[in-house]
Amino acid sequence: MVHQPSSQPRLSPTSDTEDIVTVLAPRLAYFAGVARTEHVTRAAQEMNVPQSTLSRAMVRLEQDLGVDLFARRGRTVSLTTAGRTFLASVDRALAEIERAADEVRADADPTTGKVAFGFLHTMGAETVPGLLHAFRADHPRVRFSLVQNYGEAMIERLRAGELDLCLTSPVPDAPDLVARRLDEQKLRLVVPADHRLATRRRIRLAEAAEETFVTLEPGYGLRRITDDLCREAGFKPRIAFEGEEAETLRGLVAAGLGVALLPPPAVARPGVVELTVTAPRAAREIGVAWLEGHPDTPPVAAFKKFLLSRRGNLLPT
Repeated sequence: MVHQPSSQPRLSPTSDTEDIVTVLAPRLAYFAGVARTEHVTRAAQEMNVPQSTLSRAMVRLEQDLGVDLFARRGRTVSLTTAGRTFLASVDRALAEIERAADEVRADADPTTGKVAFGFLHTMGAETVPGLLHAFRADHPRVRFSLVQNYGEAMIERLRAGELDLCLTSPVPDAPDLVARRLDEQKLRLVVPADHRLATRRRIRLAEAAEETFVTLEPGYGLRRITDDLCREAGFKPRIAFEGEEAETLRGLVAAGLGVALLPPPAVARPGVVELTVTAPRAAREIGVAWLEGHPDTPPVAAFKKFLLSRRGNLLPT
Protein backbone atom coordinates (compact mmCIF):
# COMPACT_ATOMS: atom_id res chain seq x y z
CA MET A 1 0.00 0.00 0.00
CA VAL A 2 1.80 3.12 -1.27
CA HIS A 3 0.91 6.65 -0.26
CA GLN A 4 -0.53 8.66 -3.16
CA PRO A 5 -1.01 12.41 -3.20
CA SER A 6 -4.61 13.34 -2.45
CA SER A 7 -6.54 16.34 -3.70
CA GLN A 8 -8.62 16.27 -0.51
CA PRO A 9 -7.48 18.78 2.11
CA ARG A 10 -6.15 17.40 5.34
CA LEU A 11 -8.21 18.19 8.42
CA SER A 12 -6.38 20.57 10.70
CA PRO A 13 -6.31 20.09 14.49
CA THR A 14 -8.76 22.99 14.73
CA SER A 15 -11.33 21.47 12.35
CA ASP A 16 -14.88 21.33 13.62
CA THR A 17 -15.90 18.06 15.25
CA GLU A 18 -18.76 17.76 12.74
CA ASP A 19 -16.27 17.96 9.85
CA ILE A 20 -14.00 15.33 11.42
CA VAL A 21 -16.87 12.92 12.01
CA THR A 22 -18.22 13.40 8.49
CA VAL A 23 -14.84 12.62 6.93
CA LEU A 24 -13.67 9.83 9.23
CA ALA A 25 -16.84 7.87 10.06
CA PRO A 26 -17.22 6.02 6.71
CA ARG A 27 -13.61 4.74 6.94
CA LEU A 28 -13.61 3.42 10.50
CA ALA A 29 -14.92 -0.05 9.67
CA TYR A 30 -12.36 -0.34 6.85
CA PHE A 31 -9.61 0.65 9.26
CA ALA A 32 -10.74 -1.90 11.86
CA GLY A 33 -10.83 -4.64 9.22
CA VAL A 34 -7.29 -3.93 8.01
CA ALA A 35 -6.02 -3.63 11.58
CA ARG A 36 -7.59 -6.97 12.50
CA THR A 37 -6.14 -8.92 9.56
CA GLU A 38 -2.91 -6.91 9.15
CA HIS A 39 -3.25 -7.67 5.44
CA VAL A 40 -4.93 -5.42 2.88
CA THR A 41 -5.87 -8.15 0.39
CA ARG A 42 -7.35 -10.43 3.05
CA ALA A 43 -9.28 -7.55 4.64
CA ALA A 44 -10.69 -6.55 1.26
CA GLN A 45 -11.87 -10.12 0.65
CA GLU A 46 -13.47 -10.40 4.09
CA MET A 47 -15.30 -7.08 3.72
CA ASN A 48 -16.17 -7.71 0.08
CA VAL A 49 -14.74 -4.41 -1.16
CA PRO A 50 -12.16 -3.80 -3.92
CA GLN A 51 -8.62 -3.80 -2.62
CA SER A 52 -7.94 -0.48 -4.35
CA THR A 53 -10.88 1.09 -2.53
CA LEU A 54 -9.58 -0.15 0.80
CA SER A 55 -6.04 1.03 0.11
CA ARG A 56 -7.18 4.51 -0.89
CA ALA A 57 -9.43 4.75 2.18
CA MET A 58 -6.52 3.97 4.51
CA VAL A 59 -4.24 6.49 2.80
CA ARG A 60 -6.88 9.21 3.05
CA LEU A 61 -7.61 8.32 6.67
CA GLU A 62 -3.94 8.80 7.57
CA GLN A 63 -3.82 12.04 5.60
CA ASP A 64 -6.92 13.35 7.33
CA LEU A 65 -5.52 12.50 10.75
CA GLY A 66 -2.02 13.64 9.91
CA VAL A 67 -0.41 10.51 11.45
CA ASP A 68 0.78 7.09 10.23
CA LEU A 69 -1.52 4.36 11.48
CA PHE A 70 0.27 1.47 9.73
CA ALA A 71 3.82 0.33 9.09
CA ARG A 72 3.80 -1.23 5.63
CA ARG A 73 5.65 -4.23 4.24
CA GLY A 74 4.17 -4.88 0.82
CA ARG A 75 0.53 -5.85 1.35
CA THR A 76 1.20 -6.77 4.95
CA VAL A 77 0.75 -4.02 7.50
CA SER A 78 1.14 -3.64 11.24
CA LEU A 79 -0.23 -0.99 13.53
CA THR A 80 1.94 1.86 14.71
CA THR A 81 1.62 3.15 18.26
CA ALA A 82 -0.81 5.77 16.98
CA GLY A 83 -2.68 3.05 15.11
CA ARG A 84 -3.13 0.95 18.26
CA THR A 85 -4.40 3.99 20.17
CA PHE A 86 -6.82 4.82 17.38
CA LEU A 87 -8.02 1.22 17.06
CA ALA A 88 -9.04 1.00 20.72
CA SER A 89 -11.39 3.94 20.31
CA VAL A 90 -12.60 2.80 16.89
CA ASP A 91 -13.53 -0.63 18.29
CA ARG A 92 -15.54 1.01 21.05
CA ALA A 93 -17.26 3.34 18.57
CA LEU A 94 -18.17 0.51 16.18
CA ALA A 95 -19.42 -1.63 19.08
CA GLU A 96 -21.64 1.24 20.22
CA ILE A 97 -22.98 1.69 16.69
CA GLU A 98 -23.74 -2.03 16.50
CA ARG A 99 -25.45 -1.90 19.89
CA ALA A 100 -27.55 1.09 18.78
CA ALA A 101 -28.50 -0.68 15.54
CA ASP A 102 -29.53 -3.79 17.49
CA GLU A 103 -31.58 -1.65 19.86
CA VAL A 104 -33.54 0.20 17.18
CA ARG A 105 -34.16 -3.04 15.30
CA ALA A 106 -35.41 -4.65 18.51
CA ASP A 107 -37.69 -1.68 19.23
CA ALA A 108 -39.21 -1.97 15.74
CA ASP A 109 -39.75 -5.72 15.92
CA PRO A 110 -43.46 -6.47 15.32
CA THR A 111 -43.58 -9.04 18.11
CA THR A 112 -41.25 -7.70 20.79
CA GLY A 113 -40.86 -4.02 19.85
CA LYS A 114 -41.41 -0.98 22.03
CA VAL A 115 -44.02 1.79 22.18
CA ALA A 116 -43.27 5.11 23.91
CA PHE A 117 -46.69 6.05 25.29
CA GLY A 118 -47.69 9.15 27.23
CA PHE A 119 -50.88 9.76 29.19
CA LEU A 120 -52.46 12.05 31.74
CA HIS A 121 -51.92 11.43 35.45
CA THR A 122 -55.67 10.97 35.91
CA MET A 123 -55.61 8.01 33.52
CA GLY A 124 -52.78 6.15 35.24
CA ALA A 125 -54.65 4.35 38.00
CA GLU A 126 -57.26 2.51 35.95
CA THR A 127 -57.68 3.50 32.30
CA VAL A 128 -54.16 2.88 30.99
CA PRO A 129 -53.55 -0.37 32.90
CA GLY A 130 -56.82 -1.68 31.50
CA LEU A 131 -55.87 -0.66 27.96
CA LEU A 132 -52.45 -2.28 28.18
CA HIS A 133 -53.94 -5.47 29.59
CA ALA A 134 -56.42 -5.69 26.71
CA PHE A 135 -53.80 -4.90 24.05
CA ARG A 136 -51.32 -7.44 25.33
CA ALA A 137 -53.90 -10.21 25.05
CA ASP A 138 -53.00 -10.24 21.34
CA HIS A 139 -49.51 -8.71 21.61
CA PRO A 140 -48.08 -10.28 24.77
CA ARG A 141 -44.43 -9.41 24.15
CA VAL A 142 -44.68 -5.80 23.02
CA ARG A 143 -42.85 -3.53 25.47
CA PHE A 144 -43.90 -0.06 26.65
CA SER A 145 -42.06 3.01 27.83
CA LEU A 146 -44.70 4.86 29.85
CA VAL A 147 -44.72 8.59 30.60
CA GLN A 148 -47.27 10.32 32.83
CA ASN A 149 -47.51 14.08 32.46
CA TYR A 150 -49.85 16.96 31.78
CA GLY A 151 -51.02 17.64 28.25
CA GLU A 152 -48.70 20.42 27.10
CA ALA A 153 -45.60 18.64 28.39
CA MET A 154 -46.58 15.46 26.55
CA ILE A 155 -47.13 17.37 23.31
CA GLU A 156 -43.63 18.83 23.66
CA ARG A 157 -42.18 15.34 24.10
CA LEU A 158 -44.21 14.12 21.15
CA ARG A 159 -42.71 16.86 18.99
CA ALA A 160 -39.23 16.06 20.29
CA GLY A 161 -39.62 12.44 19.15
CA GLU A 162 -39.58 11.10 22.70
CA LEU A 163 -43.13 9.72 22.49
CA ASP A 164 -44.90 7.77 19.77
CA LEU A 165 -48.44 8.37 21.01
CA CYS A 166 -50.16 10.15 23.86
CA LEU A 167 -53.60 10.22 25.45
CA THR A 168 -54.42 13.80 26.34
CA SER A 169 -57.12 16.36 26.99
CA PRO A 170 -58.17 18.68 25.49
CA VAL A 171 -57.67 17.04 22.10
CA PRO A 172 -54.92 19.13 20.46
CA ASP A 173 -55.49 21.04 17.23
CA ALA A 174 -52.15 21.81 15.57
CA PRO A 175 -50.92 21.44 11.97
CA ASP A 176 -47.95 19.27 12.95
CA LEU A 177 -50.07 16.82 14.93
CA VAL A 178 -52.73 14.25 14.13
CA ALA A 179 -55.33 13.89 16.88
CA ARG A 180 -58.41 11.70 17.16
CA ARG A 181 -61.17 12.06 19.74
CA LEU A 182 -61.68 8.77 21.56
CA ASP A 183 -64.03 9.40 24.45
CA GLU A 184 -65.58 11.89 26.82
CA GLN A 185 -65.26 12.02 30.60
CA LYS A 186 -67.77 13.85 32.78
CA LEU A 187 -66.41 16.15 35.47
CA ARG A 188 -67.88 16.47 38.94
CA LEU A 189 -67.84 19.18 41.55
CA VAL A 190 -66.05 17.61 44.52
CA VAL A 191 -66.91 19.11 47.93
CA PRO A 192 -65.97 18.19 51.53
CA ALA A 193 -68.28 15.67 53.19
CA ASP A 194 -69.41 18.28 55.75
CA HIS A 195 -69.93 21.01 53.14
CA ARG A 196 -73.25 22.86 52.86
CA LEU A 197 -73.72 21.34 49.38
CA ALA A 198 -72.81 17.79 50.38
CA THR A 199 -76.43 16.71 50.72
CA ARG A 200 -77.08 17.55 47.07
CA ARG A 201 -76.71 15.12 44.15
CA ARG A 202 -76.75 17.69 41.36
CA ILE A 203 -75.70 21.29 41.13
CA ARG A 204 -75.45 24.15 38.69
CA LEU A 205 -71.87 25.37 38.71
CA ALA A 206 -73.02 28.95 39.25
CA GLU A 207 -74.13 27.89 42.75
CA ALA A 208 -70.44 27.42 43.63
CA ALA A 209 -69.43 30.92 42.55
CA GLU A 210 -68.61 32.00 46.12
CA GLU A 211 -66.63 28.88 46.95
CA THR A 212 -62.84 28.63 47.18
CA PHE A 213 -61.42 26.30 44.53
CA VAL A 214 -58.41 24.04 44.46
CA THR A 215 -57.14 23.40 40.93
CA LEU A 216 -54.30 22.08 38.85
CA GLU A 217 -51.57 24.54 37.88
CA PRO A 218 -51.79 26.68 34.72
CA GLY A 219 -50.72 24.70 31.66
CA TYR A 220 -52.72 21.62 32.64
CA GLY A 221 -55.65 20.83 30.36
CA LEU A 222 -58.00 20.28 33.29
CA ARG A 223 -57.12 23.71 34.66
CA ARG A 224 -58.02 25.30 31.34
CA ILE A 225 -61.33 23.42 31.30
CA THR A 226 -62.08 24.48 34.89
CA ASP A 227 -61.43 28.13 34.07
CA ASP A 228 -63.59 27.90 30.91
CA LEU A 229 -66.51 26.22 32.71
CA CYS A 230 -66.49 28.75 35.54
CA ARG A 231 -66.39 31.60 33.02
CA GLU A 232 -69.33 30.02 31.18
CA ALA A 233 -71.16 29.81 34.53
CA GLY A 234 -70.61 33.54 35.03
CA PHE A 235 -67.76 33.77 37.52
CA LYS A 236 -64.01 33.59 37.94
CA PRO A 237 -62.97 30.97 40.51
CA ARG A 238 -61.20 32.11 43.67
CA ILE A 239 -58.25 29.73 43.82
CA ALA A 240 -56.59 28.89 47.12
CA PHE A 241 -54.33 26.01 46.10
CA GLU A 242 -52.80 24.84 42.82
CA GLY A 243 -51.39 21.33 42.45
CA GLU A 244 -50.04 18.87 39.92
CA GLU A 245 -52.16 15.78 40.54
CA ALA A 246 -55.92 15.24 40.75
CA GLU A 247 -55.89 12.93 43.77
CA THR A 248 -53.88 15.49 45.72
CA LEU A 249 -56.65 17.97 44.98
CA ARG A 250 -59.20 15.48 46.32
CA GLY A 251 -57.17 15.27 49.51
CA LEU A 252 -57.22 19.06 49.81
CA VAL A 253 -60.98 19.03 49.33
CA ALA A 254 -61.35 16.32 51.99
CA ALA A 255 -59.35 18.55 54.34
CA GLY A 256 -61.90 21.33 53.83
CA LEU A 257 -59.58 23.59 51.86
CA GLY A 258 -61.86 24.15 48.88
CA VAL A 259 -63.91 22.52 46.12
CA ALA A 260 -62.70 21.18 42.78
CA LEU A 261 -63.87 20.14 39.33
CA LEU A 262 -62.42 16.67 38.76
CA PRO A 263 -62.95 13.48 36.74
CA PRO A 264 -64.27 10.45 38.63
CA PRO A 265 -61.70 8.70 40.85
CA ALA A 266 -60.56 5.12 40.29
CA VAL A 267 -61.42 4.40 43.93
CA ALA A 268 -63.92 6.36 46.02
CA ARG A 269 -62.21 8.82 48.36
CA PRO A 270 -63.57 9.18 51.90
CA GLY A 271 -64.24 12.65 53.16
CA VAL A 272 -65.64 14.06 49.92
CA VAL A 273 -68.91 14.10 48.02
CA GLU A 274 -68.99 14.25 44.22
CA LEU A 275 -71.84 16.18 42.64
CA THR A 276 -73.11 15.96 39.08
CA VAL A 277 -72.85 19.35 37.35
CA THR A 278 -76.02 20.02 35.36
CA ALA A 279 -75.02 23.37 33.84
CA PRO A 280 -72.90 24.18 32.02
CA ARG A 281 -72.17 20.78 30.53
CA ALA A 282 -69.04 19.67 32.43
CA ALA A 283 -66.97 17.16 30.48
CA ARG A 284 -63.58 16.80 28.90
CA GLU A 285 -62.71 15.11 25.64
CA ILE A 286 -59.96 12.48 25.67
CA GLY A 287 -58.00 11.90 22.50
CA VAL A 288 -54.91 10.25 21.10
CA ALA A 289 -52.28 12.32 19.30
CA TRP A 290 -49.19 11.61 17.24
CA LEU A 291 -46.77 13.56 15.08
CA GLU A 292 -47.91 14.23 11.50
CA GLY A 293 -45.79 12.35 8.96
CA HIS A 294 -43.92 10.39 11.62
CA PRO A 295 -43.44 6.79 10.41
CA ASP A 296 -44.75 4.11 12.75
CA THR A 297 -42.87 0.97 13.66
CA PRO A 298 -45.06 -2.18 13.55
CA PRO A 299 -45.71 -2.22 17.34
CA VAL A 300 -46.66 1.48 17.34
CA ALA A 301 -48.97 0.96 14.37
CA ALA A 302 -50.63 -1.98 16.14
CA PHE A 303 -51.17 -0.03 19.37
CA LYS A 304 -52.47 3.01 17.48
CA LYS A 305 -54.98 0.81 15.66
CA PHE A 306 -56.02 -0.70 18.99
CA LEU A 307 -56.59 2.72 20.60
CA LEU A 308 -58.65 3.93 17.65
CA SER A 309 -60.76 0.78 17.89
CA ARG A 310 -61.69 1.81 21.45
CA ARG A 311 -63.39 5.02 20.33
CA GLY A 312 -66.38 5.56 22.61
CA ASN A 313 -65.26 2.72 24.85
CA LEU A 314 -61.91 3.98 26.12
CA LEU A 315 -62.79 4.73 29.72
CA PRO A 316 -63.86 2.27 32.41
CA THR A 317 -67.58 2.23 33.01
